[in-house]
Amino acid sequence: MRLMIAALLATAGLFAPFNAFAQSVDVESTISKVDVKGLTITLEDGKSYKVPEEFNFDGLQAGVKVVVFYTEVDGKRVVDDLEVIQ
Repeated sequence: MRLMIAALLATAGLFAPFNAFAQSVDVESTISKVDVKGLTITLEDGKSYKVPEEFNFDGLQAGVKVVVFYTEVDGKRVVDDLEVIQ
């Protein structure tokens, strides 16, 4: 049992450095396209951001200025948070 726990801890220690690279980044821009069915938001710079299924699209449309907080996962930008700028 102790050997199994030590092996699990060693494995977890090997993968810990990968979490350091998953940092949230933010970008301020204007929405150019909202795809509710595809669960994506595209900003003026042409970059698309994937949102979670439970994301609330109320008030989001082309022309709305936002700050998007996202993390890159498998080369895709995944929205962690989104803030509308008044």
